[in-house]
Order: sequence, then C-alpha cells, then structure tokens
Amino acid sequence: MNKEDKAFIRKFEAKVAKTIKKYKLANKKDKVIVACSGGKDSTVTLYLMHKLGYKVEGLNIDLYIGKWSDKSLKCIKEMCKKLKVKLHIASMRDIFGCSICYIRSGIQAKIKIHNCAICGVIKRWLLNKEARRLKGNVIATGHNLDDQVETLVMNMIKGSPKLSLGQAPKTGIIKDKKFVQRIKPLYFCTNDEVRKYSKLMGFSVVSEPCPCSLNATRRKIRNQITKLEKEYKDLKLNMIKSFLAELPKMVKGAKKEKLTYCKICSEPARKDICKTCELIGILKK
Repeated sequence: MNKEDKAFIRKFEAKVAKTIKKYKLANKKDKVIVACSGGKDSTVTLYLMHKLGYKVEGLNIDLYIGKWSDKSLKCIKEMCKKLKVKLHIASMRDIFGCSICYIRSGIQAKIKIHNCAICGVIKRWLLNKEARRLKGNVIATGHNLDDQVETLVMNMIKGSPKLSLGQAPKTGIIKDKKFVQRIKPLYFCTNDEVRKYSKLMGFSVVSEPCPCSLNATRRKIRNQITKLEKEYKDLKLNMIKSFLAELPKMVKGAKKEKLTYCKICSEPARKDICKTCELIGILKK
C-alpha cells in the first residue's frame, strides 16, 4: 500500500469518527446493532464502529434471495468472525414462513407497488423489532452521502419533502420507547470513497446489487447527479450541508404526528395497522 492510500485511509476513518462525535451518534456504553447486508457500506460501518471502540453486534435480515443471499451471508459471517463480533440472523422464513420473493410476488399480484417499497417496509420493521429484542441502543446503517442526496431529490420529485425529515445523521423526529434510534456513520462519505476504502482494506463483500432491485427512478436520479457533479464540484456535499442547515426549521415547523401501536403486531405505527401488517394482510387476502 502506497503513501497516498495510507493517507486516504486515515482521512476516511477520521471523517467517520468526526461524524459520530459531532452528531452524537453513539457513546461507548451503547450497544450498537449494525444492520449487515454483506455489501461494502454495512461492512465498512461494522468494521469502523468496532475499530473506534464501540460495542457492536451484527444483525442480518436473511431475505432468502437464492445465491445472492447465500453469498451475502457468507461475507457477513467472515467479517464478524474476523472481528470476533456476535452476529444475529433474522430469517424471513422463520418469521413470515416464506421468502421476500414470495411475499413480493403475492402482493404485486393484487396491488401496484415497487419491489424495493415492499422490501424496505418489511426490513425496517424487522430491524427495529430485532434490535429492540437484542436490547440495542442504536441501529447503525451503511447509508452514505450518495444515498442521502438521491433520497432528498426523490422526495422532492414526489412532492413529499416531509419524508426527508428523517434524513439526518441521526434519524427520526418522533421519539417512542419502541423505536430504536438509527444512525448513519458514513453520512458524509461518498459511494466512491466507501468503495475505495473497502477495496484497500481487502474486505470480502457482495458487489452485485440485489437482483430484485429495479428502482428506475433512483437510478435515473443517480445518473443525473453524477453528470452534474462533473460540472459542479462537491455538489452532493453542498446539497447535504444546505439541507442540514435548514433541517431544524423544518422539524420545528413540521406538525408532530401522533403515534399509535399496530393492533396486529403492537409495533409503532401512524395508523391502526402498521405498513408491514397492511402488506401481509394484502398477501393473505
């Protein structure tokens, strides 16, 4: 490894450490549950949170997507074994009795909804429920700068800027005893930086995207942002900084939603029935 690479690693690690400290994402007494998918982002998050001295445990949601899931799980187990970190696996088949593909196809046979929308709702529900069961204080996810900017733009295109209220390094404006706080240590790291760090460190990760991921809108937005950044340097970073500067006003001005508990699963919900139980209900009809 040359001097430039070593300097990059030091700078990258310092950036993550600074983000955690500045935004008070976690303290050394917290049990940090890292959402592990086997990809570069979550693997780097797990490694760095561990290296920085936090008490971490890995949590994988096994979606049962054939060879892709098998490869993902193999990579996660390898990293957790290397770090001597406990790994928990939440199986879709054990919890729902079937794979995410079966759930997705069954729901889509009855309503029009994107693959990622179904998977995202169910994974968030499972992550929160499992992290709480494991007595985790925070859930660390591998969302990077590119992810955040793409989501901001998508929410504006949808005409739903309110959805971006949860896009800070520490998410959520609604506090509840059943919600486990989510944090994003890689918030200011670009996708390219995370990829480079993972490669330099020699991490074994899944590089192929999820075979069910067909989010054409996000892909188009990503391509346009990439083109724009060639002309406007630091476009993504400037967008996020501007968003964070305005976020306190947005949160203060936002109407605080009333939270209730799902009548079926007792998890936090905005309506009588949570999104996950609503989707499973459609599947069972």
